[in-house]
Amino acid sequence: MTKAEVISEISQKTGIEKADVLTTVEAFFKVVKDSMTEGHNIYVRGFGSFVNKKRARKVARNISKNTSLIIDEHYIPSFKPSKTFVAKIKGSKKITGESSEKAPKKAGKSTKKAKA
Repeated sequence: MTKAEVISEISQKTGIEKADVLTTVEAFFKVVKDSMTEGHNIYVRGFGSFVNKKRARKVARNISKNTSLIIDEHYIPSFKPSKTFVAKIKGSKKITGESSEKAPKKAGKSTKKAKA
């Protein structure tokens, strides 16, 4: 689902004009981004938390050039869903976007027989 589809659905369910919903959604995203940039976490009860996760300093390798690269400690944005949100998803019967045809194959098992 795209942001435009979310805005349309909110507009339909609430009766609020799409332009007003767009403004509100954009303002929400801006507040989240600005707050997290300043180092604040956002907690939405019953939905989840937007948190800054600290990544430790580490040494990485560029195998094509056979060199080492030091990556300093840094923060990355992360989302942690609430327990009630996770429970609701686990209890759902259908997840769209995933079909049995596109299911990942199990590692180590070949579906084709070897030619002798």
